[in-house]
Amino acid sequence: MKKSLKWSKYDFTKIPFEKIVRVGQRTLLYSDLFCVSWILGRFCNYRCSYCWPHGRSDVRDHRPTKLIIKTLDEIKHQARERGFNSFHFSFSGGEPTFHPGYLGILKHYGNDLPNTNYQSLHMTTNLSPSLNWFKKYAAITRDLHQVAVTASWHWEFARKEEFLKKLLFCMENDIHITVNIVMVPKRFNKLWEEALYFHKHGINVTLKPQSDPKASFVVDGYTREMLRRLRKGLPQMDYTQFRLNQEGKKSARPKIMFGFKKRLPSQHADDSEVPPIMQIEFTDNQGRKWYMDQAERFNAFNFNRFKGWECSSGFRSIVIREPRGTIKRSYGCQDKPLGYIEKGFKLFNSPQRCITPTCVSSADSKIPKRAPGIKLPLWPGDKIFSDNSKAAK
Repeated sequence: MKKSLKWSKYDFTKIPFEKIVRVGQRTLLYSDLFCVSWILGRFCNYRCSYCWPHGRSDVRDHRPTKLIIKTLDEIKHQARERGFNSFHFSFSGGEPTFHPGYLGILKHYGNDLPNTNYQSLHMTTNLSPSLNWFKKYAAITRDLHQVAVTASWHWEFARKEEFLKKLLFCMENDIHITVNIVMVPKRFNKLWEEALYFHKHGINVTLKPQSDPKASFVVDGYTREMLRRLRKGLPQMDYTQFRLNQEGKKSARPKIMFGFKKRLPSQHADDSEVPPIMQIEFTDNQGRKWYMDQAERFNAFNFNRFKGWECSSGFRSIVIREPRGTIKRSYGCQDKPLGYIEKGFKLFNSPQRCITPTCVSSADSKIPKRAPGIKLPLWPGDKIFSDNSKAAK
């Protein structure tokens, strides 16, 4: 507990962003993890005033469950061909829980666990399904190595007490929870109070800057104090484990056994004291390491310009977008698609240069990448890794 409290005071403003030459989510930097971000459909039962025009639809646009499962299996096949046999799938929407075959898709994903080194699952949801639905969700996903839910707080529709009840149920079932709040500038102070409500109940809260309709930049209207809170406010802690400890429970999830390191993926040889809540690792041009709890903070620091950097997205991570079923290397990438759900796709055979001016989505920015000319590995099997004896130790 004391160790986590120490790290909760980590000052992200001290990170020398102008000197950073490599960045990535630590579970990706130090394991054979393949990452998938999948928009199952744009249909949503909410109509939030601040939602992007393309972010939701009244049309139930879900693709057939059999096609989704076939694509999932092909993703794993191509990933394994490239040396990756640990998987993280993140499903979102719209509202993903409205896909008629969603729980069946998750069950199929879990059935492959014996053939993998590791499998984790993430879902972004407005938390509108009933508590009974979440009981089914917890049962189907209980054998995965890790399960996390980002619960988007939409104050125009949700009720706090009911929302909180579902959050606490998930945490009591070893599901990591983060409440995601779009901090609309005109309502910032009220939203800050709502963020504190959840935080005081021992729940992680992500303060998300509002971006323009094309997700290209953060909107105007934030004061200096607002930006300070976005950059430093409410750092992440392992509240789920704290709650389990308080109740005298132990995690029943399987032990993590990665292909490259038989330990927690976030613990590399020289940073074993850094807790998993520090998800992001930076390396500066002097070889010093810096950490951040989540990539969502990047935009608050304007650290989202990687054009010319070598990025492993498209090689060991992809995104799938609707309504066209487009398979791309990242959400905001200007590259041509890797393919489509209906027609098939092909992953890159190696990391590729970024050609996009800004990287606004945290799903994009957390994928390991390095500045031009930097010889630091992006994953344990990277050729640079085996050629660099210091990095290999």
